Amino acid sequence: MQLEQDKKIYFISDFHLGTPGAGDSLKREKHIIKFLNEVESSAAMIFIVGDMFDFWYEYRTVVPRGYTRILGKIADLTDKGIPVHFFVGNHDMWMKDYFQKELNVPVFFEPQEYQFNDKKFLVGHGDGLGPGDYGYKFLKKVFRNPVCQWLFGILPPYFGIGLANWSSRRSRAATGQVDEKYFGEEGEWLITYCKEQLEKQHYDYLVFGHRHLPIEFKFTGKNATYINLGDWIRYDTYAVFDGKNLTLHSYLNKATDKIIRDQN
Repeated sequence: MQLEQDKKIYFISDFHLGTPGAGDSLKREKHIIKFLNEVESSAAMIFIVGDMFDFWYEYRTVVPRGYTRILGKIADLTDKGIPVHFFVGNHDMWMKDYFQKELNVPVFFEPQEYQFNDKKFLVGHGDGLGPGDYGYKFLKKVFRNPVCQWLFGILPPYFGIGLANWSSRRSRAATGQVDEKYFGEEGEWLITYCKEQLEKQHYDYLVFGHRHLPIEFKFTGKNATYINLGDWIRYDTYAVFDGKNLTLHSYLNKATDKIIRDQN
């Protein structure tokens, strides 16, 4: 894809709509839509790189209540001819065909390669990649199993969605402080994963979410950059490709600039 002059590609992730409660979630949802309204005139494409919801499960005739504003905005973008690509995260992995049929949005379950102008990208949510985290990797296989998804689907939505929301809150309580720490080049699993991918082939940019921490890491001697998109719970961060460079920014949160600098 060759970008038209003055057009840009935007990458955002980890909204976790639905948490910690309806009021805070709605405020965050409106904030994100304000951002999308501001960038749509310059957007050639928008990537939502996972965990838009804190929980999502598509029953055959039921989807979780709420989120009408963000879903309507995505539909508005695609109706205007702005492609939106969605990557499934660990909190909304139980996607089926709702986004494709209702919003005209392709849904991806694994990292994908793209080329924009002369730059090559690898894009994915990031969960279960790299070394370690074996407990989650096992759970991911279970959750992705069609039989397990069918078994969950036969639960009444009131019980099933309630159980899933409870589990999501417990998961965030357990990992919240870990998400705030930067573990350096050797301790960040996604940096290790990116190194492994760069040994196989060259990418200019490797873009992931999941980590909840905005990171811009340049690989020495590789002419490649790993960017983690942070989140919209604390940092309001996103990345922009202008046709030449991909850069990380914060929307209405100036403190994030220092966080990004401190990690390089």
